[in-house]
This record gives sequence, C-alpha cells and structure tokens, in this order.
Amino acid sequence: MATVFLALGSNVGDSEQLIKRAVELLGVSVHKITQAPMYTSKAFGVTDQPDFFNTALRGETDLAPLELLEFVKGVEAKVGRVKRYRWGPREIDIDIIFYDDQVINDPGLTIPHAGLRERDFVLRPLNDIEPGYIDPVSTLTIQGLLAILPQDETYILERI
Repeated sequence: MATVFLALGSNVGDSEQLIKRAVELLGVSVHKITQAPMYTSKAFGVTDQPDFFNTALRGETDLAPLELLEFVKGVEAKVGRVKRYRWGPREIDIDIIFYDDQVINDPGLTIPHAGLRERDFVLRPLNDIEPGYIDPVSTLTIQGLLAILPQDETYILERI
C-alpha cells in the first residue's frame, strides 16, 4: 500500500458538500483516510472568481500513480466537474500531492505536485495532518515549506 496525499478544492455550487462527496467516492480506492480541516482561500491564478474551499487528505492505496490519477479524474467527473479554463472556477479539483516518496515527471503527471511549495491553501491543510512529512524534492518538511512561504503568497482567508 502506498501512502498518498491529495489536495481538494471547490468554488462552484455547495463546495463543502461537493468536497464531502468527493472524499466519500475517493474512499473506494483510498483507504484509512485522514482529512484536514477545511479552509477558505482567495482564488489562485485567475483571481476574479469566488473564493475556494480547500482541504487535504492522507490515505493508502493499492493503485499505481497513473491508475490513481485516472481514478481521481473519474471522481471529479462523478462529482460534476465541468472543464472550463486553467485556474478557473470548478466544482471539484483533486490533485495528487505526494505518492510515497516517489518523484514522477511524466507528461501527464508530476509528483510531488509542481505548485505545492507556493500554495498555502495546499501546505496548511497538509501541515494539519502531517507537518513532519518530507517533500522528496526539497527535502524540507511540510512545516518547513510553510515556514518559508513568502507572506505575499498567502491565499487562505480562514479555517472553517
């Protein structure tokens, strides 16, 4: 079983319920889930859109990395994600942040997630569930990555 960390976000519809539904569906193939508290955050990238609800989870899976990606995309579709444009509004977004301590640079999948080190809305929920987890690329802990995040790169508004 591989230990995986996923980040979830939503800013269309009843975001809290959509995230809850996504976590339920993820439970089919991701077991022993520990979920972080929910946060609200300003939009990243394209800022002229509603605030996001964000959380993260840790779990275990038998799926290989590309199988997990396919499974996650299927969960997004079941929850009702509509493809719009990059960094646009979404019903649900699920990113694979870590898969054990693997480093994967596949055309369709990058693990650890390429943007995790700049995003407090990913780091803070991860810090809530496992602050000592080591990013295999930077070799810093989640807590360490959060501590060096520049203050002008904060998006979180509040913990719910």
